[in-house]
Amino acid sequence: MDLLSQLSFPSLSDKDYDKQLPALQRQLARLQVSLFLQKKRALIVLEGTDAAGKGGAIRRMIQSMDPRGYRVYPIGPPSESEAERHYQQRFWRRIPKNGQLAIFDRSWYGRVLAERVKNLATEQEWQRAYREINNFEGLLFDDGIIIIKLFLHISKEEQRERFIHRWKNPDKQWKLTLEDLEAHNLYSDYAEAFEDMLKKTSVEGREWQVIPANNKNYARICALSKTIEQLSKTISLDSVEKPSKELSERVNKLLLTNI
Repeated sequence: MDLLSQLSFPSLSDKDYDKQLPALQRQLARLQVSLFLQKKRALIVLEGTDAAGKGGAIRRMIQSMDPRGYRVYPIGPPSESEAERHYQQRFWRRIPKNGQLAIFDRSWYGRVLAERVKNLATEQEWQRAYREINNFEGLLFDDGIIIIKLFLHISKEEQRERFIHRWKNPDKQWKLTLEDLEAHNLYSDYAEAFEDMLKKTSVEGREWQVIPANNKNYARICALSKTIEQLSKTISLDSVEKPSKELSERVNKLLLTNI
């Protein structure tokens, strides 16, 4: 049974969204600090239907984070020089360092998604890529990197409405491209590619978290909640070191005396 065709699309009111968002952002910011202090590494991959709201979810994730501790990588088509090498080569250079979080707006999954649907890769190449991707992520996972994979999905009708909204809004017209219209026309082909990707690359410890995203409020809260849930499996807020005795004494002496 196809997973995406069975999805329901919950909604969340503006009132509940405004109530929940700040607390989730604070918790995510604390986890980022803990990640840094514990010198761990994490990467978050966001894939999904065109116009599903990946960028909006990322903006809410990072709003309260320390910008020194994360990198956001919007992934487009490879450059001419990158296209001459193995498709995963450009991602190795973006793997996070100790204490860092890397966020990928699209990723190495392009080989089994856009490149498959648009015939930019042969069937042999994209069929082989499932194994290559699982091996690639397995190397990262075994090296201690936390891998969180979020998939945002919207219906074809919702995608159409969002494209129309972009076209009618002068401030957002630039976001609507010929590639978007092509993707809408190929919606069923992408849905088939998504289903195969979800089935073949969900591995224990790095499963896909599927987010119904017709309602932006719900999708953003869900994306933050699932990210917090996955990070919390490895990052402990309780293990963050308390200030040393020396630091506490100097703060009391230099900053708090005579207050």
